[in-house]
Amino acid sequence: MFRILTQISNILWGTPMTIVLIGTGIYLSIRFGFRYNFRKIKFHFQNTFGKMFQPGQGTGSVSGFAAACTAMANTIGVGNIGGVASALVSGGPGAIFWMWISGLFGMSTKACEIILGQRYRVKYNKSMDEYMCDRSFVMRNALGWKTGAVILAFACFILGPWTCCVQTEAVTSSLKEGFQIPPILSVSVLGITCFLTIFGGLKRISSIMEKVVPLMALIYILGGLGILLMHITIVPQAFLLIFKSAFTPMAGIGGFAGATVRDAIRYGVARGLYSNDAGTGYGIIAHASAKTDHPVRQSSWGWGEVFLDTIVVCSVTALSLILTNVYIDYPNISSARLTTVAFKVAYGHMGGWFISVAIAVFAWTTIIGMYYSCEKSVNYAFGDTKRNKLATKIYMIYYMLPCVLFYNIQADSLWAMTDILSAIYIIITLIFIYSKQKVIMDLFHDFWFRFIPEKEAGLNPEPVVFGKEESEYE
Repeated sequence: MFRILTQISNILWGTPMTIVLIGTGIYLSIRFGFRYNFRKIKFHFQNTFGKMFQPGQGTGSVSGFAAACTAMANTIGVGNIGGVASALVSGGPGAIFWMWISGLFGMSTKACEIILGQRYRVKYNKSMDEYMCDRSFVMRNALGWKTGAVILAFACFILGPWTCCVQTEAVTSSLKEGFQIPPILSVSVLGITCFLTIFGGLKRISSIMEKVVPLMALIYILGGLGILLMHITIVPQAFLLIFKSAFTPMAGIGGFAGATVRDAIRYGVARGLYSNDAGTGYGIIAHASAKTDHPVRQSSWGWGEVFLDTIVVCSVTALSLILTNVYIDYPNISSARLTTVAFKVAYGHMGGWFISVAIAVFAWTTIIGMYYSCEKSVNYAFGDTKRNKLATKIYMIYYMLPCVLFYNIQADSLWAMTDILSAIYIIITLIFIYSKQKVIMDLFHDFWFRFIPEKEAGLNPEPVVFGKEESEYE
């Protein structure tokens, strides 16, 4: 099974996928005038981290920050810890450079997803009071593919929970490494607490995420910065190694088997994608519920999420692994457990305890954030009816079963399966972006060349909001 999954993953994540994904990011960045990569950074910072505690204007279910935290629960997680470690072990230090590249241009791709989510969202009134959107809603509302949308919805909510096995594997392995906690105990507590949270729906999920995600991210960043300060004299060498290995093969050394440039690109882009979700369509889902006065304003979080996730958190993990040399000294360890070892090398047993707790919390938030994404597919499949309310409650149980029962599957197999699903989601999302790029660009130009100038002139333009009732599409 592992060999089959790996072969499929290698085919999907071969050179064509890498070229298409990075090429799309570059193409969109050019069309946006690099406003999400290099220009307007001050504007994006002010409209994201600068307005974290403001309720937002316009129509929606939760604040823009709460929606972003639900999205970041997906992105800031084990991908930043175990995913980076896997990329480093498989692709060498050069993989980190390609992670940065995927993130840098992925900002524009993520922005497109957010705009699509806001533009084609719907309002459910009968079964739940919520604005929502996902890939199926876009497929039906934007492209008119009703049959395909139903098939996609069922595929997403059936297969989606299995990607969370990556999270529970990371939790059980790291807590065993740090505290010698039996996996059956840690996965039981994880399952119960996740279930109690998702049972409360969007309001409870977003309320908890906007408190837990920023705090845990900050604590983890500070822990990683401590390792950088301990090795401050060789930090420049670490960066040099990353840049050099991105373009030249790295020979085997110690327990590290070596890596080609192709390995660096393949694993860097794949793990970078899993970390920041740019291009997978998750941005469509999480941000559709946000209150905002214009879809493009909410798309600023396309910059904010990827910047915090890939440029900051992933870099902290990567440098911690390289500076402590654990990817060479511990060849039989990978995934989140390797990061746990790195922190133990730097801080002793305290470091192991710290990273074990961090991984557990990150995985916990990711499982919850992923549930919200899968739930939207359930909502689409059953419509705004009483059946939807019942189906959602039943689905909560189904969602948690793979997470709890299959935590001990081989980590490499889990990552291969996750890569396959991510590749499929990317293909679908890129179809949406390319087919509806005129709609995206019209909204983009309306915001920057009409809405913002009127705002700055004190004309108070009307909010640009979308969200038809589901009955209008029946």
